[in-house]
Amino acid sequence: MTTKLTLTIEKDVIEKAKVYAKGTQRSLSEMVQKYLENLVNSKVSNEISTPIVDRIAGSLPLPDNFDEDKALDEYYSKKYSL
Repeated sequence: MTTKLTLTIEKDVIEKAKVYAKGTQRSLSEMVQKYLENLVNSKVSNEISTPIVDRIAGSLPLPDNFDEDKALDEYYSKKYSL
């Protein structure tokens, strides 16, 4: 079932989006729907995901004993240490 939605978006953004949609042979509604579907279905909810990141994610094998939380802690400790 579909339903109507009213959005408030800058006019120049809408015009550019319409041109882009036409160039990709899609409707603006379809583009917004796909964007929202990807957003809510994202496995990583609080991180920015882009098509490039999605394509390369998981392409490098990690050791079985790899601790992602520890690696992130070490990274942030180095990044923010004075």
